[in-house]
Amino acid sequence: MQSHHSFVHYARRNILVGIFTLVPIWLTLLLLGVVLEFIRDLAWPLLHWMTRGISPSAGLVYDIVTHPWLQTSLALLLMLGLLYFVGWFASRWAGKKFLILLDLVIDRIPIAKTIYKTIKRLTEVMQKNPSDFERVVLIEFPSPDMKTVGLVTQTFKDSVTGKELAAVYVPTTPNPTSGYLEIVPVEKLVATNWKLDEAMSFIISGGADVPKRFVWDNRPVNVATADTAPDGKTG
Repeated sequence: MQSHHSFVHYARRNILVGIFTLVPIWLTLLLLGVVLEFIRDLAWPLLHWMTRGISPSAGLVYDIVTHPWLQTSLALLLMLGLLYFVGWFASRWAGKKFLILLDLVIDRIPIAKTIYKTIKRLTEVMQKNPSDFERVVLIEFPSPDMKTVGLVTQTFKDSVTGKELAAVYVPTTPNPTSGYLEIVPVEKLVATNWKLDEAMSFIISGGADVPKRFVWDNRPVNVATADTAPDGKTG
């Protein structure tokens, strides 16, 4: 009887270990599949144009060309090539002039200019060297007895008192693309010295992946480095 209970306990433990081992792998593959399918759908018009001369009468060649795995692989290669070309073009003189012209055109479209400028500003902040200012911080949210992880996107001053303020984006778990925008006095920010990927891993994992350095006490960020906006202007 004792051996039976031991076997049940042993089997239950192994099953749980198996579940917790496979779930992250399964979710990763599932997410990767969704991303690859999205990329394939984007590249479908170009893939269709490239393979339009191949008909079902081609037999094995047609089966290979139309196979989903080959289509996805080609779509991924095309997407990487497109990103490389866009990056190369944007870093050249002609590309910079084109982007300036694009900004001017979008600036004339009422709703589009607000969305475009907001997203562009956020991407510029995320590309900025983290050493330029303390980006990942802890703030008191949603109550003074609690803290949450936030990303400093901008610092500025109260036009009346001159008080240093920070715009802090608070990502939600497990989807960091949605969140809250909080305006916090700079002296209330707690510096973490975390890298951006450490913060994202902590948020997406629901706190399971804790960075090696964790500071809870109120150790303010360095205002001298934090009050510089992404465009080089001070508040």
